[in-house]
Amino acid sequence: MISKWITKIGAFLLLCFTQIVLAQTVIHPFVMSSDNLAGDLFKHSEALTQTHEDGNVTIDKTSMLSSDSKFASGVYSSGKTTFDITDSYGVDEFMYFLSGSVTLTSADGSEVTVGAGDSVTLPKEWTGKWSTEGYTKIWVIYSADGSGLE
Repeated sequence: MISKWITKIGAFLLLCFTQIVLAQTVIHPFVMSSDNLAGDLFKHSEALTQTHEDGNVTIDKTSMLSSDSKFASGVYSSGKTTFDITDSYGVDEFMYFLSGSVTLTSADGSEVTVGAGDSVTLPKEWTGKWSTEGYTKIWVIYSADGSGLE
């Protein structure tokens, strides 16, 4: 009699465990293939297109946002624009440029131009001037408090 109850309880627990496992979402890697990076990612329904006050149009597609909302990656495209970052950049960001270039002038006046095939990492505390004729980049951002990743 006890063995029948143990068998029934075991079967019940196995059924519950199976239902829990089947109900979980399967997580897949997000691949940014060379074809997608050539422009298809920017046609995705989740890509965010914005027209800014200066008339510059940007397109941003987040490929992954971590479960704790502190780490994200994606692709970004911008037309011609110049702006000053006077407070701080706000996030730690790694950028790999696929096309175009950006000139970064730090607060002390030092200048660096980053172009297609180059990468740069900006710490969240960076201040300076951002100037470009246009570019497309892969970006990876870390933000300890999750700000800047919305």
